[in-house]
Amino acid sequence: MSGSDHNRARLIDVELDESIGRSTPDVEHERAVAIFDLIEENSFQPVNDSGDGPYRLKLSLAEQRLVFAVAREDGAAVVTHILSLTPLRRIVKDYYMICESYYDAIRSSTPSHIEAIDMGRRGLHNEGSQTLMDRLSGKIDIDFDTARRLFTLVCVLHWRG
Repeated sequence: MSGSDHNRARLIDVELDESIGRSTPDVEHERAVAIFDLIEENSFQPVNDSGDGPYRLKLSLAEQRLVFAVAREDGAAVVTHILSLTPLRRIVKDYYMICESYYDAIRSSTPSHIEAIDMGRRGLHNEGSQTLMDRLSGKIDIDFDTARRLFTLVCVLHWRG
């Protein structure tokens, strides 16, 4: 992908619909950080689009499904994809559990124990990222790093604080 194509096949904005709801200031901060990281560096191209990005993404929830509404920079609609969250539920739940263990371990465990938990945490994050990438396959082309950032955002959308 050439430099100009890369600048076009990317997200420049991510908006959370009111259907997602608001949470505690800590959760809102984590959501903002996840969005910032995603926008800062990503590769995002709706399949079968003319390549006329960059794109804006509006995320919403509808009946336990995550709605990806993709638009052009000027706001013109491109495509909407609806993904079931069911395939991600177990991974997100396990990810939260291991994150809690990690934060507890930081306070009281040996460096080798913390490292072992962190390896498990990264492994689950990678599994969730791959699952999300697979679920978007044929709909939206993203690279693995973008999938990781999107998975982080999906996780903080579920976090209630």
